[in-house]
Amino acid sequence: MNPRMMLATSRRVLEQLRHDHRSVALILVVPALLLTAVYYLFENETLPPGAPRTFDRVGLMMLAIFPFVVMFLVTSITMLRERTSGTLERLLTTPIHKADLLFGYAIAFSIMAALQSLVATAVAYWVFDLDIKGSPGYVVMVAVINAVLGVALGLLCSAFARTEFQAVQFMPVVVVPQILLCGLFVARDSMNSVLEAISNVLPLSYSVEALQEIGRHSDPTDTLRNDLIALAVIAFGLLLLAAATLRRRTA
Repeated sequence: MNPRMMLATSRRVLEQLRHDHRSVALILVVPALLLTAVYYLFENETLPPGAPRTFDRVGLMMLAIFPFVVMFLVTSITMLRERTSGTLERLLTTPIHKADLLFGYAIAFSIMAALQSLVATAVAYWVFDLDIKGSPGYVVMVAVINAVLGVALGLLCSAFARTEFQAVQFMPVVVVPQILLCGLFVARDSMNSVLEAISNVLPLSYSVEALQEIGRHSDPTDTLRNDLIALAVIAFGLLLLAAATLRRRTA
């Protein structure tokens, strides 16, 4: 990989995003709005004295899920537009390597993912007074890594789609099962053996487990460290796989 090529690609993508106000709003504003909706869902719940709010548990999980979903959608469609418009075809006739292109995209969208995570986490803590034991810094870290994971999956899936509609069709196949099996609705160790085995290999399960560890413990745990390492390795592996499967033809 060529660092200069990767950075040039990242600058180009960020410049394109700067002029795409709808995508910027989708990345930075929509997760905060969805988090607001989650907060008001539980606004009128009645709790025994000293009992934790449901929002403190569910809202924390949403800080992993919303960035993952949004970045998957934006990245897959944006990359597909590059292919169908012929931009990718022209770029691949230059000395740039597929890995330079894919990792350049990943860097650009990771920067946007970091901004997204900062905005959503700030809203959770400062507006809705999210109350957990762990540090907000670890929450932001997990949210950023999870958004990068969404970027990597989006880039990979875009390699197998020919239209934007096909890219969106990957949502119920790739994203929705992870949301259902990540441990948000039912604890993973309470699932039947088949679903638990599937859950154990889904990246979002590690994100949710990491945030659960942050919510329960004031200091980093071994489980949290292992989950972060697993997420980073999976994201990197998906980017390599996306580069290997990227087709040159746009037709």
